[in-house]
Amino acid sequence: MFKTTFFALAALSYVGGLHQAHSMEAADIAGPGVIFADRSAPAVVSVRTASAQHSNMGGGFIEFLFGDRPAQGGRYQQQPAYQQQPPMQQRGSLSPAMAPQEIISPLQDASDSERRAINPRYEKQLVEYRGDESPGTIVIDTPNKFLFLVQGEGKALRYGIGVGRPGFTWSGVKQISAKKEWPDWTPPPQMLARRPDLPRHMEGGPENPLGARAMYLGSTLYRIHGSNEPWTIGTNVSSGCIRMRNEDVIDLYGRVSVGAKVVVI
Repeated sequence: MFKTTFFALAALSYVGGLHQAHSMEAADIAGPGVIFADRSAPAVVSVRTASAQHSNMGGGFIEFLFGDRPAQGGRYQQQPAYQQQPPMQQRGSLSPAMAPQEIISPLQDASDSERRAINPRYEKQLVEYRGDESPGTIVIDTPNKFLFLVQGEGKALRYGIGVGRPGFTWSGVKQISAKKEWPDWTPPPQMLARRPDLPRHMEGGPENPLGARAMYLGSTLYRIHGSNEPWTIGTNVSSGCIRMRNEDVIDLYGRVSVGAKVVVI
């Protein structure tokens, strides 16, 4: 009886052991599959997604280097395969960067007007003179916009000038009554009545519209003077004064004296 009971218990134990071993084996087989799916699947999917969605990176090792940063939504951002360069001004650019409001357009600034070429005929030159005026006389040819300084021996120095606008031209014979270097400018009441925006007085200097030199004509308000607008030479531009380029008026200023005759035609 005891033996029978012992063998029965042993048999049950053997069967139970086989069932437990089978269960453990099944668990060993199935368990790693579940763990692998739970923990490793996202990494595998991410790598495959990066390669498929950014195949323009070349895949393989390049993809591995530059495709390891997931963006929002689990997608990989394509990283540039080069290092971003610093801005031009930080690399010692030959031309400094300019703010938008500092950029110079072709139709902006006085320098643009200065780029307009002055007609060569208005540049100072020695020409033939067949008039009756004596050397040292200034002859102003208003219609042709020339000033002649008679030299004698049938020669004259000719300068280009700007003259009065229509309604402001005049003619006559005057004398130089005064000479000034870098003269001040005080617009006369008649001019202020027409142009109330003008300053009441302006000190001499490069910005002064009378330019570098002025030669006053008798007791009139008219002058032969320089200009900070050289591109206006050869035009009808003034209120009656005779306008010259600064380099020309400086040259003329040194050649004539107070009392010199001025003939305006």
